[in-house]
Amino acid sequence: MKIAILGTRGIPNYYSGFEQFAEFFSIYLAEKGHDVYVYNSHNHPYQEKTFHGVNIIHQYDPEYKLGTFGQFIYDFNCILDSRKRNFDIILQLGYTSNSVWFFLLPKKSIIITNMDGLEWKRTKYSKPVQQFLKFAERLAAISSDYLISDSLGIKKYLMEQYKKESTYIAYGAYPFSNHDESILSIYDVQKGDYNMIMARFEPENNLDMVLEGVVLNKENYTPILVVGNHNTKYGEYLKNKFKKYSHIRFLGGIYNLGHLNNLRFFQTYIFTVIPLAEPILHF
Repeated sequence: MKIAILGTRGIPNYYSGFEQFAEFFSIYLAEKGHDVYVYNSHNHPYQEKTFHGVNIIHQYDPEYKLGTFGQFIYDFNCILDSRKRNFDIILQLGYTSNSVWFFLLPKKSIIITNMDGLEWKRTKYSKPVQQFLKFAERLAAISSDYLISDSLGIKKYLMEQYKKESTYIAYGAYPFSNHDESILSIYDVQKGDYNMIMARFEPENNLDMVLEGVVLNKENYTPILVVGNHNTKYGEYLKNKFKKYSHIRFLGGIYNLGHLNNLRFFQTYIFTVIPLAEPILHF
């Protein structure tokens, strides 16, 4: 089949969970013999036209100029391009900025949408934005041929709210055996002598609360590595708030899975890990 994946910033992953999923899943599909295409932002660090057998389509993305509103233009450009490529299936990852263009999606393609979470409940959004996101959620739910839910709670919600069945696909993981303790020296930590928290820098993920707990434990100054893109308003707030605590180290996003897996493996214990990988689909 000829399959497109849109709704992400592109592959290889330099951002977050949907991008990681798109990278893994697109390669998986290509290895199965499908003709796979992933849409990338025009300014994505990877500028080649293929990636491990997956076709890359770069489209103009003005988010760097316009902020969040630029995502709507990027998705608009991706959907317009998809109309001329005769895709059998279009897999949309999320709905926040692409569902408003649902009427432009090619009529002959099967549209599958991973609905993600309840975006409209995020406290970082103003009331008008929350109302718009609720509207966008409805558009995606009623216009898609198939829905994917990555939790049983979302599956139940979609049925109760929109009377729409969705396929629940749980989070997956790969076994890890390539242990390499030498990687720890890159991050200036020792085996079993550091902790780690990995999350998106969003208020709902309670990073502030976790780090407050770290500070209150005055008998333990074990390093804690905070992994995630902190170049955000909330990230700047946290870095400024905890800057005097040298054992709290903001590392930014780590997209080298070999490094990340070893950091996870050799830590003392886990404070909290919020999954950044998305569910695996099978065709």
